[in-house]
Amino acid sequence: MKNIRQASPQTIFKLLEQTYPDAHCELNFSNPFQLLVATILSAQATDRKVNQITERLFQKYVTPQDLLQVTQAEFEQEIKEIGLYHNKAKNILATCRILVEKYQGKVPGSFEELIELPGVGRKTANVVLSNAFGIPALAVDTHVLRVSNRLGLAAGNNPDLVEEQLKNLIPQEKWSQAHHLLIWHGRRTCLARRPLCLLCPLSSVCAATQSEASSSPQ
Repeated sequence: MKNIRQASPQTIFKLLEQTYPDAHCELNFSNPFQLLVATILSAQATDRKVNQITERLFQKYVTPQDLLQVTQAEFEQEIKEIGLYHNKAKNILATCRILVEKYQGKVPGSFEELIELPGVGRKTANVVLSNAFGIPALAVDTHVLRVSNRLGLAAGNNPDLVEEQLKNLIPQEKWSQAHHLLIWHGRRTCLARRPLCLLCPLSSVCAATQSEASSSPQ
């Protein structure tokens, strides 16, 4: 058995920064409301599919008030290409109603207010805070969860606990960047079913790769 030497978080993120210098949010949006809608739509869907839908959606519906002019059935037809469209339509319209009635049509800029909106959990709230308002936040989606576990940055399948573990490792001012770096690595290299370990620039510092190597017969 080989001894496994855990790489420091600083080393891991330096390699991620070098590998993905342009890592950013891949949902298309131009204001907090658009990002909020796009992020709700993105649950169990790809950013590419969401962007295809929102490209035409945001041309027709610019504000929460605009969306409240249509019925849920009509809105479902607008987004029916995406998974869970029934619940997403219901939540987005309910959220629009709250935005109009409570926030004068604006998206609130605090975590506590965001998670009170229908269809908005910790991940969505953190995505909006980080990308729309520039507030340090670290959203944990399936990619961040998988990659942080494989790299040895966190341990466990609970997104809330993994978020706390990552926040304890990473300086607050880098939370948002870390989120994007881990997502880009998960989408491009550290794939869910068939990770491209032989091509991965982080293989030498990856806990999962080293663990597998140490258990292989010599």
